[in-house]
Amino acid sequence: MKAAFHTLGCKVNQYETEALKEQFQEAGYEIVPDDCFADVYVVNTCTVTNLADRKSRQFIRRARKVNPEALVCVTGCYSQMKPEEVSAIEGVQIVTGNNNKGELLKLIGQWQESHESACRIKDYDELTGFEDLGIIEAMEARSRAFIKIQEGCNRFCSYCIIPYARGKIRSRSQEDILAEVRGLLHKGYREIVLTGINTALYGTEQNGEGIEPLIAKIDALPGDFRIRLSSLEPTVIDAEYVKKLLKYDKLCHHLHLSIQSGSDQVLSRMNRRYDRKDYLEIVDVLRGTDPWYGISTDIIVGFPGETEEEFLDSLDIVSKAGYCKVHAFKYSRRSGTVADAMPDQIPGDVKNERSQRLIACAAEAERKFFESCVGTCRKVLFEVCDQEGWVAGYTDNYIRVYVPGDEKMCGEFANVRLTGLFRDGMCGEIEAPQERSK
Repeated sequence: MKAAFHTLGCKVNQYETEALKEQFQEAGYEIVPDDCFADVYVVNTCTVTNLADRKSRQFIRRARKVNPEALVCVTGCYSQMKPEEVSAIEGVQIVTGNNNKGELLKLIGQWQESHESACRIKDYDELTGFEDLGIIEAMEARSRAFIKIQEGCNRFCSYCIIPYARGKIRSRSQEDILAEVRGLLHKGYREIVLTGINTALYGTEQNGEGIEPLIAKIDALPGDFRIRLSSLEPTVIDAEYVKKLLKYDKLCHHLHLSIQSGSDQVLSRMNRRYDRKDYLEIVDVLRGTDPWYGISTDIIVGFPGETEEEFLDSLDIVSKAGYCKVHAFKYSRRSGTVADAMPDQIPGDVKNERSQRLIACAAEAERKFFESCVGTCRKVLFEVCDQEGWVAGYTDNYIRVYVPGDEKMCGEFANVRLTGLFRDGMCGEIEAPQERSK
């Protein structure tokens, strides 16, 4: 039996898909690419925007064209929020929600016996336990591994459907996380990426101490590896908390710190619980530690009521923060959120125009950040080699770097002197090992 997996959305979904692949392999399935003929297709969906819903439906239909007789299983956030809609898609036989992914193999076995469709969705109030999909022993990437540490969110930003789709905060046990980290390090992984629906909330429902105690324990593990946080939310942490994290040597000098808007008025309507001043204080702390600390972010344009002046505040924050990467999103209405019922919804053409201006502004900020790094030396983990003789990887501060090399360098660290802009990042020259790259 062959199984194919297709994943949409966030790093959490990607992690969960990897865990499901291992379960299916242990059950005897051969895992094949998602564009190949398979007996079973598993679609792990996203619902953060209308576009994500549409992409989920498109893949379901594409899978049915590859093999009309295949069993199609749909799971994830889209299934959680709209199970009836997903079940009604032609060819879908099994639908599960976010705390029912671990039931897929059992449901497939039942379908093979009875050919009866199944839909397993827990109500919001039932999304209380951390669903353990097992300890992952390998990831598709050979050098970087994601570990899910946390589930759920209680921030309820006015535009976001994800707290409803993922449920209440629940954190994975430190023992299970550390066991998975040790296993991955033993297999040669050199970067551990901690991810969750709202990573900064890790442990807050248990002891209120947040993620720092976990980072301290991972940092203390022996070996030449580094830790990266997939994101930290300024709705949860502040400048004082960030200072606690900066003492850990293995923690990468990069944070994905979502601002969402540069306007205090828009942030208030978004229910983001911080303002520009709070946010820039975090930036100042990071850059005070390392002038080239990498900060990436998300920004939404066209939020209900956003004026031209408020949009200009977002362009201004891009310049002030000096981001290494900006992800631009056009506001997408999600039924059931507070923002969906707000007046003064922004027309699509205005969203498009503002999105293009933001993308141009972000590209300029990224270029300036890269140029400021010329001449600095950073620690790079090489991951891929191309046919033109370039080996590429990421610095600790999240710059993609290229140097001449071969596949033998993949999975290894090197100190690299950054020499200039190149392709989608920078090029550099390998230097002699140093105690710590800055």
